[in-house]
Amino acid sequence: MNDSPTPPFFAVWLDWPIRCFRLDSAGEARLRALAPAGSDFAICRSQEDFLRALPSATHALAWEFRKEWFALAPRLRVLATPSAGREWMPRPESVPGSVTVRHGRFHGPVMAETAAAFMLAHARGLYRAEELQAAGDPWPRAALSPYCFTLAGTRAVILGCGAVGGAVARLIGALGVETKGIRRSNIGELIPSLADADWLVVALPSDTGTDGIVSADVLAALPPRAAVINVGRGNAVDEHALVEAVRAGRIAGAYLDVVRNEPLEETSPLHPRSLSALRTPDGRPLSCAIRLLPHASAFSPDYLSRFFEELFAS
Repeated sequence: MNDSPTPPFFAVWLDWPIRCFRLDSAGEARLRALAPAGSDFAICRSQEDFLRALPSATHALAWEFRKEWFALAPRLRVLATPSAGREWMPRPESVPGSVTVRHGRFHGPVMAETAAAFMLAHARGLYRAEELQAAGDPWPRAALSPYCFTLAGTRAVILGCGAVGGAVARLIGALGVETKGIRRSNIGELIPSLADADWLVVALPSDTGTDGIVSADVLAALPPRAAVINVGRGNAVDEHALVEAVRAGRIAGAYLDVVRNEPLEETSPLHPRSLSALRTPDGRPLSCAIRLLPHASAFSPDYLSRFFEELFAS
């Protein structure tokens, strides 16, 4: 981790409205405990503080970094962000050759639990029971029984086999789910693999070639019992095609941690108000068959500790 011949100086700006993404006293203590002996720190609470610290920094830890800030940081050797996404970091061609950019890769196990939770809630009837109870049946035992099945023995196609997709495969594999991974090298196998899939799990970055990859044609290749789960990026899914596939009963449902435009816009076809106005073939509101999380699949109280542990282990 100590890439500089002089003692490391860490400019740390990890301030964020979401609590688990914001550096607190416990996280700062963990950072200081893991850093090399003799390290100095500037714990910044604003962009202005961060920019003032950059001239001394050998290491910058931040959610956001702009390409013009490199000129303020002549000693910088490592730029690290907890985010797996590339949206808030300079493009590779803008990064000086003397600087290594590191993105978090620790999210997989936490996000895999979210994907598995979606699957279990669907398979074991948790969502359907909630729906039946909300409709007025306080003890919907007979009505619920046709919708419950075991996760073991089902089959998942995982679109995106990086750190997140790999973690999903390992976790649900331990629960008895057969998995098929799709990556760039075998993308041609995607549609043929869907014919007997119970789940399409999307774990893609917003990278070249992923935009709208879960298209109407891909959704049409799934059997009616299948559900779509997206814990990657919202750009990968054609949202209008997804809503129509669920509305027409061509797939059983969708469980999404992300949407194309965040935060969710009122004009989105996935807005609960729009979904509630539409019905599945058996009369259910689409808001019961399409469930959303607010980009929360990686939430964990030890989020930044996981980031620091990965950073200093490398």
